[in-house]
Amino acid sequence: MFRWMHRKKIHAHEQLQSNQSAKPIHTSENPLDEIQAYLQHVADVTYQRIQLGPDAACTLIYIETIIDKTLLYEQIIPPLVSRGQAVTGRELLAEALSGSLSPVISRGTSSVKQVITDILAGDLALLIDQQKMICVFPLTKYSQRSISEAQNEVVLTGPQEAFVENIHNNVSLVRHKIKHPDFKLVQYELGEYTKTTAYIVYVEGLCNENTLHEIQSKLDKMNIDSVLSSNYVAEHLDDQPLSPFPTIQYTERPDTLVSSLLEGRIGIMVDGSPQTLIVPVTFFSLMQSPEDYFQRYIAATWIRWIRFFFVLASFLVPSLYIAITTFHPEMIPSDLLITIAAAREKIPFPALAEVLIMEFTFEGLREAGIRIPRPLGQTVSVIGAIVIGQAAVQAGVVSAPTVIVVSITGIASFIIPHFELGLSFRLLRFPMLILGGMFGLYGIIIGMLILYWHLVSIRSFGVPYLYPVAPLVFADWKDVFLRVQWPKMNNRPRSYGTDNSQRQGRDYE
Repeated sequence: MFRWMHRKKIHAHEQLQSNQSAKPIHTSENPLDEIQAYLQHVADVTYQRIQLGPDAACTLIYIETIIDKTLLYEQIIPPLVSRGQAVTGRELLAEALSGSLSPVISRGTSSVKQVITDILAGDLALLIDQQKMICVFPLTKYSQRSISEAQNEVVLTGPQEAFVENIHNNVSLVRHKIKHPDFKLVQYELGEYTKTTAYIVYVEGLCNENTLHEIQSKLDKMNIDSVLSSNYVAEHLDDQPLSPFPTIQYTERPDTLVSSLLEGRIGIMVDGSPQTLIVPVTFFSLMQSPEDYFQRYIAATWIRWIRFFFVLASFLVPSLYIAITTFHPEMIPSDLLITIAAAREKIPFPALAEVLIMEFTFEGLREAGIRIPRPLGQTVSVIGAIVIGQAAVQAGVVSAPTVIVVSITGIASFIIPHFELGLSFRLLRFPMLILGGMFGLYGIIIGMLILYWHLVSIRSFGVPYLYPVAPLVFADWKDVFLRVQWPKMNNRPRSYGTDNSQRQGRDYE
């Protein structure tokens, strides 16, 4: 029914524990010449000759910078030499060697070009002189980062481990949490030059099969030179490329991916990227934080309400300040109006220009804090904002109320759990500023209506973006504006089209 793993890659240490022999690969008359012709300008390729007996020899071909030399010199060469010298018949040499190197599994192919691809991926190729056979052994060993804490999805309670760049380590983290035969992986090789491994991961029986087929169809149509990050894949999967809102979720936490899979969603893991993709997605799923599920439900619900309030504040407060002070001053209490007017008395710019100057300055400081070395980043972003804001007020460039408004807005934007969604509201803040500065509250109302129309019109793999608010499904509200107790969350969210809606409360045989 589904296409399973096209080309299964197994870790070297797992392969050393197996009892299967290397599979011979039949090639042309002179495979060594063909390989040398393909790899003639590859400086780190090694051709190692080994004398097996008085009239027999072989060649080991590998890339020395990405191969596990410990396995090579302990598990390959010693049994190769000892077994090769014990065999006297040349015709039986290949069969004897393939049977003696049983600790390692190989991948079979009839193409010399595929053998070359395997060598460049970190495999070892064994060529026996005057015989039409190549044995390929996966001995890849790349330098990699160890598993550490999540950098962008930090929580105080709950698991602290995060995905890394090695896809096999990432799969092992997920398998450690889902110990069920229905957890499935479909492997893809993406990129003409990079040959990047990618997995579609899902739980069979929970995910929507139509969504799975749609993802597979889009990956099959990908025709790209390189895939260096999960974002390359995300842009090929995105249903709404012109929308400022993300329709694909990124996560670096295994527990977030696992909880999403158990809700009926699907993940895409890409080798070389610690960010895993999750589809489909809704606006409210992006507003949820892993912290919500590791705290008491009352505290988690209260934090969600705060989060929704500050999301609105993050892009509406500056535009409301401009609209009210410019067009509707009668809405402000007289004492506060006098204070604002006194603060702006000597400011040479209108309120719109004043706020735009501070917003652009704050965005620049935020980006500077990200780009410069991490030990200095937080200091520059915080101290820089305070110093520049105070200096701007003293110089009479901007007023103190404007600095307060921009500061509140900046702090509010950090409360949004997912960076991509926060970036969307940071972008929308400027059109709302312009509408508020040109048309007052009427412009803000028009902008909010356009925004709502856009949100209800977009979908993520067929799922309405504002589900379960539009369309209205009260049954799923228990994990949207509220986070009810786990004993009462008996059903999975209906929004993702899961084939098995019951999560708990059923009898097991």
